Amino acid sequence: MNKKYIKLIGVVMLITTLTACKKWVENNPHDRFVVTDLDYLKSETDYRTMAISVYSPLQWLNQAVVVGDIASDNSVAGGESASDVLALQQIDDFTLTSSNSTLYDLWRVAYEGVNRSNYIIKYKDKNKAGETVDFTGKDALYGEMHFLRAYYYFTLVKMWGDVPLFTNDRFDYNDAKSLTRAPKAEVYAQIEKDLNDAIAVLPATQAQQGRVTKYAAQALLGKVYLYENKFSEAASVLEPVITQGPFSLVSDYASVYLAAGENGPESVFEIQYTNGSPYYNWGGATRGQGNYAVQQNGIRGLNGGGAMPYAAGWSTNLPTQDLADAYSAGDQRKAITAFDIEAYKAAHPELNITYQVAPYKNTGLYNGKYLPRKGETSGQVELNYLNNFRVLRYSEVLLMAAEAINRSGGSDAKAQEYLNRVRARAFGDDLHKITATGDALKQAIWDERRLELAMDGDRFFDLVRTGQAAAKLTGFKTGKHEVFPIPQEEINVTGLTQNPGY
Repeated sequence: MNKKYIKLIGVVMLITTLTACKKWVENNPHDRFVVTDLDYLKSETDYRTMAISVYSPLQWLNQAVVVGDIASDNSVAGGESASDVLALQQIDDFTLTSSNSTLYDLWRVAYEGVNRSNYIIKYKDKNKAGETVDFTGKDALYGEMHFLRAYYYFTLVKMWGDVPLFTNDRFDYNDAKSLTRAPKAEVYAQIEKDLNDAIAVLPATQAQQGRVTKYAAQALLGKVYLYENKFSEAASVLEPVITQGPFSLVSDYASVYLAAGENGPESVFEIQYTNGSPYYNWGGATRGQGNYAVQQNGIRGLNGGGAMPYAAGWSTNLPTQDLADAYSAGDQRKAITAFDIEAYKAAHPELNITYQVAPYKNTGLYNGKYLPRKGETSGQVELNYLNNFRVLRYSEVLLMAAEAINRSGGSDAKAQEYLNRVRARAFGDDLHKITATGDALKQAIWDERRLELAMDGDRFFDLVRTGQAAAKLTGFKTGKHEVFPIPQEEINVTGLTQNPGY
């Protein structure tokens, strides 16, 4: 998507006392050619331009995907040493502190998304000048805004539990001391409301790739319901995505993650990235339009001749052997999810591949879904990879529906059907069907989520919501590590309470 920069400058009122006659004079900022927010939302173009800015923080949340696997049994932080990207090492080792820089950045980005959403939603009916601007498609545009606010709050509540909840306006420094943490139930209630409002007005398809559709809102609401243990509601809202939506599973799993596979028949919602506007600012590594996480996943010092497709990276977010071992023989997902560079090198002697073994926490495996590829970046190479993040795929919708049906006491046969569609694609045959029922089927669905969604950023949150984290994760402390620490910088400014144990 094209990034539009929107400069909103607050209204400044200068009141001057005239000493002689004691009259008050109100200054009009336009006299000094100052642009204020009274000058925005005057036209359809203004509304649509501002709406694009509400999407932008999605791109800046890319480390949330990395965290979701590094905090789990799917991957390790890797890197050059124990101090390389220390924030990720702390997340990996459960040595978290409230000064973790990655978590603080994600907190700020999510609330930037909330702020932007709130602002445009506040002025739907009338702009700040009190004027009404109507245009065709306005309601649908606001459906996108409600989805995005729900997405930002869902990120926050998953990561931190009880969080400040505000929907009326933008938060600024002057409001800091008034903030309190709302209970998770209240945050989820707002997320549900926003998504239901979105579903009511969003179209089934969008002309521009990457924009939110009704099906994306239904799929996200179904996921939210699973996190709330509202299984009947989840089953109901996910079913139309399956039976009415235009989605299908592509036969080649790995192709989903190619540039050519972006926004394909399996895509329900993707965060769009681009290399079209080269970015150079190392001080804001995650703030460009490119996907910084791709560089992190790459193989250190990689070189090769001929048709070598891959570029070098930083050996971060390395898949574990435990993840690789979870795949059965014949499962096509393994090769791309836990990419074995030695096996690839042996299979392609003509490429003369050389590379540096990952210096820290080496597993010999790499995140093949998001490996940097030649020709897919620009500008400052490391900051401009174009790879979209696949946030909601049709296969996940099938697995969520299967879980919701099973856990709501519905038809196990139907849950098996949805689960086995995913497995049939993974193995390329119908010989690997799951026939279990009840709790055994539930566990099979959970296990399949790991195999299907590994390195997509869901694993840690799945383990927490299903109560498996303590049994699966070394160093995980029940009653503490279900959520991350509230950033200390926020506590210093706002006085918010910290999560237990930190």
